[in-house]
Amino acid sequence: MIKSMTGYGSAKGAAEDLEITVEVKSVNNRYLDTSVRMPRSFLFAEDAVKSAVQRHISRGKVDVFVSVDASAADNMTVKINEPLLRGYLEAIRHISDSYDLENDLTAVSVSRFPDILTVEKKDLDADSISAGIAAVAEKALDDFDAMRLREGEKLCSDVLSRLETIEALVSTVEREAPKTVEEYRNRLREKMAELLGAAGIDENRILSEAAVFADHIAVDEETVRLRSHISQLRTMLSGRSPIGRKIDFLIQEFNREANTIGSKCQNSDIAHVVVDLKSEIEKIREQIQNIE
Repeated sequence: MIKSMTGYGSAKGAAEDLEITVEVKSVNNRYLDTSVRMPRSFLFAEDAVKSAVQRHISRGKVDVFVSVDASAADNMTVKINEPLLRGYLEAIRHISDSYDLENDLTAVSVSRFPDILTVEKKDLDADSISAGIAAVAEKALDDFDAMRLREGEKLCSDVLSRLETIEALVSTVEREAPKTVEEYRNRLREKMAELLGAAGIDENRILSEAAVFADHIAVDEETVRLRSHISQLRTMLSGRSPIGRKIDFLIQEFNREANTIGSKCQNSDIAHVVVDLKSEIEKIREQIQNIE
């Protein structure tokens, strides 16, 4: 099933007591262009997120937003400067003994000495957090893909409907094209009769001229190729791999055949059909700009 290039998905999860939220959104783009926005202290996980994106998306402008809430994390630790504490205690004992002063130290009073206690953040397990963020990103991308599939179904339905219309228009061209030759033959016979009289009409000459004209305006090759393109496009739409670029090329072939028919036709009715044909092809071209 085809996927749209536009979509949105989100997911939440946790890693190392961190609350992680990932949002993914995309718009049309010729190639894959991924932008990841996340807190600077977690940039080590950027490559893991981009790798997840590449597994899900082949083209489009993709924005990934990663937010990390560390408020519930037990990531702070209090450290004691043991050498400095021993130095303070020895110095205070020396003062007490040397000057006959009471040594009234307590744990609380000692902890207030400068630089005895320091508060530090625990070292982050970068690999574990990267894996956690990537896992949440995968969930967000699954949600994102589900939306793109729903949009892709709508696009596919619309394109298939327009292919039916194009097929009907091609049938009209095939039906009307022989009439043009017959009308030309009749006009030629009438002209020759007017100029030469009934006795002077050369039926072989009329048939020869009509054959040359028929060859000049023949659109059989174009209609056959159009039907082949229609069949090929239907096959593509039933596949699972990204096909946006291939369809874009194929629609150019649709246009080429329609333009050739338009340049060859000598019939106003066919000319009107070609206008409708090109209109439907253009509508498909607009729609496929959204297909991955």
